[in-house]
Amino acid sequence: MQGAGRERSEPCVRHLGRVEYEPTWRAMQAFTAQRTPDTPDEIWLLEHPPVYTQGQAGRAEHLIAATDIPVVPIDRGGQITFHGPGQVVAYVLVDLRRRGYGIRELVARMEQAVIDVLAAHGTAAARLAGAPGVYVDGAKIAALGLRVKHGCTYHGLAFNVDMDLTPFAAINPCGYAGMRVTQCRDLGVKLTLPRAEQALAQALRDTIYS
Repeated sequence: MQGAGRERSEPCVRHLGRVEYEPTWRAMQAFTAQRTPDTPDEIWLLEHPPVYTQGQAGRAEHLIAATDIPVVPIDRGGQITFHGPGQVVAYVLVDLRRRGYGIRELVARMEQAVIDVLAAHGTAAARLAGAPGVYVDGAKIAALGLRVKHGCTYHGLAFNVDMDLTPFAAINPCGYAGMRVTQCRDLGVKLTLPRAEQALAQALRDTIYS
């Protein structure tokens, strides 16, 4: 029976490729609404076409310049952020009741996964007090935002790998004016997007399910 318990705790990891934002968000909502206490957790790895997403507490003034990139108001926590090609997005569909810890612990474990991926490639990353995410020398390389419904999470994290960072200049990233952003390519971290997806998926399995 112990082996069966371990099997049930292992998430299903899905690599979805480049997918539109809103249908993916709706799919997360539907998955969460329909899951039962026995539904295995899932981790979705993907990219989005260019889009800004505005969290529930988001304020319009954090979009500081007009662009032709759509802004989608959504139901996660946090402020505004940008998703685009070359960024690995990991959505974590986790039943926290089975894990036995809360949302803050999950956020810490997700942050640790990114820190571990970067450490494996010789780059020191860290948390920043009061600003969820992962930072290298004060510049944000991964953003986090989650929603919890009936003890189960959706949304997740976005890890900048090899992308056009220009759209971040039109926003206060995650609500912080002047927040610098960075990515693996600019730090000399040689990760292709598929390798970054694989590394992040393994790190999330290791941290969330340890």
